[in-house]
Parts: sequence; C-alpha cells; structure tokens
Amino acid sequence: MARETKGIVLFLLYASPLFFCIPSVFVGPYSLTPAEIVDLIGKRIICSGQSVTEQAILFDIRLPRIILALLTGCALSASSACFQATFRNPLVSEYILGISAGAAFGASLSIATLGDELPVQLMAFAGGIAAVLLTYGMARIRGETQTLSLVLAGIITNAIFTGGNYIIRYFAEPEQLHVLIVWLMGSFSAASWKDISYSGPFIIAGTLLLYLLRWRLNLLSMGDEEAKAFGVNTEKMKMVLLGTATLVTAAAISVVGIIGWIGLMVPHIVRLLIGSDNRRVLPASATFGAALMLMADDAVRMAKGVELPVGVLTTIIGAPFFAYLIRKSRGGVWE
Repeated sequence: MARETKGIVLFLLYASPLFFCIPSVFVGPYSLTPAEIVDLIGKRIICSGQSVTEQAILFDIRLPRIILALLTGCALSASSACFQATFRNPLVSEYILGISAGAAFGASLSIATLGDELPVQLMAFAGGIAAVLLTYGMARIRGETQTLSLVLAGIITNAIFTGGNYIIRYFAEPEQLHVLIVWLMGSFSAASWKDISYSGPFIIAGTLLLYLLRWRLNLLSMGDEEAKAFGVNTEKMKMVLLGTATLVTAAAISVVGIIGWIGLMVPHIVRLLIGSDNRRVLPASATFGAALMLMADDAVRMAKGVELPVGVLTTIIGAPFFAYLIRKSRGGVWE
C-alpha cells in the first residue's frame, strides 16, 4: 500500500469513532430530531426547563450507552492487540489468560449467592483478576514465565472457573439464572453513568499506558531472545503489558458482561490495512474497535421487537471470521 494511501486509511481508523457517535444519538425506539437534540443540549447547559422524558432518553440512556460501548470496544481491542503481539499469534484474544471465565464466576457468585451484598461489577472484576493471578502462578517456573506455559495455564484456569460457574448455575434459582445468562451474553441495555465511573478510569489509564509502551510490543513480537539482545527485560515487560491489558479487559467486562470476538477481529483487520507495526496497530485497534462496538450496539438497538444482547451479534459475525483466520494464518503462527 502506498504511503499516502496508508496515511489516509490510518486517519480514517483513528477518526472512526467520530463518524458513528453522532448517528448513534438518533438510534432508538423514541425518535429525536437533530433540532431537538441541539435544543436539549443547549437547555441542559443553561439549566433551562425541558421535557423530563426527552432529557432522560438523551442524557440518562443514550449518551451513557454510547460512551460505554466506545470504552468497551477500545478496551477489548487494545488489550487483544497487546496479547497478540506478546504471544506472537494473531489467533489470541483478550480472554486467553482466563479473564472471561474468572469474571463470569465472580458475576455468578454475586448474582446467585450474595444478592446485593457485593455488586456484580466488583465481583466480576475481582474474578477476572484472580483468574489471571492463578494463571501467572501456574505458568511461572524457576522465576520465568514462558509464552507456552501461560497459554496452557490459561486453558487450565478457564476449565477451573468454568466448572465452578456450571456448579453455581446448576443450583441457582430460575430468576437468578435468567439474570446470569443475560449478563453472560453481554449487553449495553442497562448502561449508566455509574458503570462508566466504575470502568472508565481503569480503561482510560490502562489503554494510555499500553499506548506509551506500544513500541516495546515490536520487540516482544520478535521473540524473547531477540528482545533480550536489545536490552529489554522480557519478564518484567511481559508482566507490565499483560497485567495492564488484563486490568483493562476486566474493567470492561465487569460492567457489560462477556462480549467475544471483537478483540480477535479488530487487530487482525487493522494489520491487514496498515501493516504489523504495533506503534500504529495498537492505537488504531483501540479507535476502530470502539467504532465497531458502537456499530454493533446500534444494530441491535435498531432491531424491531426484542433487543438481542450485543454479544450475540458479535458472536454471529465473529465465528465465520475466526474460520477465515484459521485458514489465513497457516495453522495459527505469527506471520
């Protein structure tokens, strides 16, 4: 791809969230015209009176949902780009270390047994972090953590927490089971400013740190020995990068549930468009992932009748794409 063309593509990837934010404000069963939107914003700024219903729809329902979708897409895509570069495999997703299984276990425990004693978001976040700590503990051998050991430990951790989740679901009451299944599907339907206050600081701070360290992903993607030859402490750098990516992922899924495939698809699409330089891949994945997540949520919001969880749509889209990746990647090795 010519340098000028690549520059245009890169600009479009960076600016993609802006292209979908404004149209997303108008998506929903309650129709709002552009003039009404401008009027609502103006009167909100000057604290003037306005329809309570319209104010609530715009500022308490649609805006929190849009912002949370953008944050979640950014978090899952940026962390997945980090995981793929660190593990040197484009088929690795942000859930490779058992984050999703741990978060699901924490949420199941909160919904089925603890009731209102501990928030679901807090338990899901704690479960995701606990799963990764367990993975690291199993994978660390003689002071070192090999990539293959981390992957195998992640599989074991997934199995442990998935088994625990099955047990909780088996004994859960029907009402609790319904709430739990909806959470596991992933949805922005209950998005609120409180959810943003819970997850936003972790996502923004963690993504910023990954952005500042993005050039080191190029060294790690060459392999441990090559990275050490450049003077990089690979063990320490892996812990920082993977720990930060884990924190970002756990913060996102703790408030919206399990939304798969976005993190797997986005970095790969970005690499196809602009190459494999992680200095550009990571920020472009963050912005394009935010836009793609918002597009997916808009699609389920526009559907008439019952609104499907957005995780269902991303799975329907992601499964065929994953099949394409398997054929494209020559057995899953890093190209």
